[in-house]
Amino acid sequence: MPTMPVGGVTPAPGVEGSADVVLRNARIHTGDPSRPSATALAVRAGRVTALGDDAEVAAHVGPATRVVDALGRRVVPGLNDSHLHVIRGGLNYVLELRWDGATSLRQALAMLREQAGRAPKGQWIRVVGGWSAEQFAERRMPTPAELNEAAPDTPVFVLHLYQSAILNRAAVHAAGFTRDTQDPRGGQIVRDRDGHPNGMLLAAPSALILYSTLAAAPTLDAADRKVSTRHFLRELNRFGLTSAVDAAGGFQSFPDNYATVIELARDRELSVRIGYHLFPQTAGQELADLTRRVQSVRPGDGDEWLRLNGAGENLTWAATDFENFSQPRPELGTYEGEFEKAVRLLLEHGWGFRLHATYDETI
Repeated sequence: MPTMPVGGVTPAPGVEGSADVVLRNARIHTGDPSRPSATALAVRAGRVTALGDDAEVAAHVGPATRVVDALGRRVVPGLNDSHLHVIRGGLNYVLELRWDGATSLRQALAMLREQAGRAPKGQWIRVVGGWSAEQFAERRMPTPAELNEAAPDTPVFVLHLYQSAILNRAAVHAAGFTRDTQDPRGGQIVRDRDGHPNGMLLAAPSALILYSTLAAAPTLDAADRKVSTRHFLRELNRFGLTSAVDAAGGFQSFPDNYATVIELARDRELSVRIGYHLFPQTAGQELADLTRRVQSVRPGDGDEWLRLNGAGENLTWAATDFENFSQPRPELGTYEGEFEKAVRLLLEHGWGFRLHATYDETI
């Protein structure tokens, strides 16, 4: 028997028969002004096919239907994050220690000590985002000495916003920083009185020193990258996210670093719909990189689970500002010529783009 529209929802084309899932006894926010709330819905073949009260939707229950009692809980449409580094985050998720919710630095260091006890030999412990010194009772960041004490033999990298990173002695050694290492442009390796790196890295004002050091850490093999990405996507689901725009970023090369989500999409194992962007990686070669992309792929490639959106969040490195608000925006210099060429190339090939412009002057 054909599935009938209920509560203003029309069945998707070709969707007939009883529902795969029926949710009942819920407080559903529909997003439809003509019927803003309901108590039940039916889903078949990944589409909502009925929406109404429990009695109306009960007609869609068949022998194989999974019926879920929401116990009166609130149900909302899935959330979309319009700027997320979901692909890169998935590749690294199981490598990271999260300090979200830690109420003291003492607790955070205890978590670090515990993680060091189970970290595989050769891997780093990474605390990347999701925390601030203001959440700790001590109102301060950890020191390199405290990281040395918590994890004397395992490399530890703790990122503080896009402003600095704290490394223990093992991480300084693993990253190859020595007394003779020169400060990179826009970054600073803080040193002790004898000139040896002391474990502090500063964005001054460029965060490239932070990114590049983190990128030097060991990665996962292909199988573990898939496991890590699935865990990360489920974590996003836990917060209500069912779709996201991946803004790409430095050290996210196409197609190599996209292989994991491409495989998961092919195997129907994604739990978040992803629209992704492509980011020229090498300064001075951006136009060549973008030219290769517009000749080989195009926006819209993919399916509803994984689809190419366009270019960005960077088009040319010379036009990039930073996100280190402890420093004033640096002067960008002459960037307009190459930037205009990049924009023209994209528009002539029907590509949209997004830009990471942080400071008021850049915007």
